[in-house]
Amino acid sequence: MIEVVVPGPYATVQDLGRPGYAHLGVPRSGAADERALTLANRLVGNPEGHAGVELTFGGARLRFAGPAWIAVTGAPCPLRLAGRAAAMYAPIWAPAGAELAIGAPAAGLRTYLAVRGGVEVEAVLGSRSHDSLSGLGPPPLRPGDRLPVGAAGDRPITVDAVPGPAFPAEPVLGVLPGPREDWFTEAALRAFYGTPYDVTPDGNRVGVRLSGAALHRAREGEIPSEGMVTGAVQVPPDGRPIVFLADHPPTGGYPVIGVLTSRAVAVAAQLRPGDQVRFRPGGPGAQ
Repeated sequence: MIEVVVPGPYATVQDLGRPGYAHLGVPRSGAADERALTLANRLVGNPEGHAGVELTFGGARLRFAGPAWIAVTGAPCPLRLAGRAAAMYAPIWAPAGAELAIGAPAAGLRTYLAVRGGVEVEAVLGSRSHDSLSGLGPPPLRPGDRLPVGAAGDRPITVDAVPGPAFPAEPVLGVLPGPREDWFTEAALRAFYGTPYDVTPDGNRVGVRLSGAALHRAREGEIPSEGMVTGAVQVPPDGRPIVFLADHPPTGGYPVIGVLTSRAVAVAAQLRPGDQVRFRPGGPGAQ
């Protein structure tokens, strides 16, 4: 059992989401940075899809009722376990009664905690993820919440530590052509791929709102609502792009100029307000 002493600014339980329900209007949801969650699970010998805790801007304190193997990945934060400094990107033994304090990240936005056996809150439509758009799944964590932990499997813990990812000052996101790229002028495409964009404070798990060069359309009118995928870069009438993340709606009515590569989606999930980002056609050198 894990007791939530302090959840931090925004903490939720996440696994790899609930795919297969978009035709019913249910988003996939799941960890915003899937790579970080799956790595944390591997570090403690879990299957990659086990549920863990996603923290937004750290600031959490969690107490372990029983002894447990844990791992913390994602945005790099200072850790203290039972009053002593602990390392990220490594399996950590938490004795019974120990409290883990997670500080604010030096870079990035989202940090992930995995516990051997996984967080076993009640599943909804096959997933333990909280969906901030629809409200499905367990609610955001609050002080006093108690999270059950599942039984440890027979997978061994095989590594002592792994290197964490880089958090560049100006990340470059790889983009594949979107289904509505032809809705934009050549000047808009040059601006999209040739100028930096700033991350605004208005983002969340649904998407990252950007400010910068407006992307002007080559044609008038609107399109019928159509299916959206994680990583879609949608452009509303003001011309400022929005990058859809895990809790994006299943459909949308604004043209999609491009779609991030799977690797770039994880990078976008770690963008924080004030960061600057560039787009590049998907391929070598792009993230």
